[in-house]
Amino acid sequence: MKLYYSPGACSLAPHIAICEAGLPFAGEKVNLQTKKTESGGDFLQVNPKGSVPALALDEGGVLTECAVILQYIADRAPAAKLAPPAGTLERYRLMEWLNYVSSEIHKGFSPLWNPKATPEWKAAAVALLGNRFDWLTRQLEGRSYLTGESFSVADAYLFTVLSWGAHVGVDLGKWPALAAYQSRVGHRPKVQQALREEGLV
Repeated sequence: MKLYYSPGACSLAPHIAICEAGLPFAGEKVNLQTKKTESGGDFLQVNPKGSVPALALDEGGVLTECAVILQYIADRAPAAKLAPPAGTLERYRLMEWLNYVSSEIHKGFSPLWNPKATPEWKAAAVALLGNRFDWLTRQLEGRSYLTGESFSVADAYLFTVLSWGAHVGVDLGKWPALAAYQSRVGHRPKVQQALREEGLV
């Protein structure tokens, strides 16, 4: 497999998942401004949407969309227990988390990266994220990870998007449970491996 990524972008989540799963893969960095890959290729030929992550499969074809790629990786390495078995209620709970992180947290950061966003728009986005962080804090009470005591691909995704706060002025220190969660996930050896491979530590 080949994972197309941009350092620190949401593609970090599948990078973490692949490391946790112990699957062989190649990584190729993408410049999201020029849409060129590190080897000089046209990334739009890989993913016409122009966004990372994209996962080129061994059997041919390309998967896109973070939540889908995460589940694919988990299903390729069931022994790693990064996702419950398909068809179980626990799997649907995981999918619930993946969708929430994608639609409410990931997209919630979007205005904060937008150079055309007004200060008022950004302030509203921060306030909305704050409400979502309050809710996340309550969900993490009494558990180490989103689905309980076992790390899952949903944790790889939430860790990734929460890490953006440091770059856009959102201080997780206001939510001690989230800050502790970030530290807990961030100290996992395979998470550290992915961060090193992207030049982030």
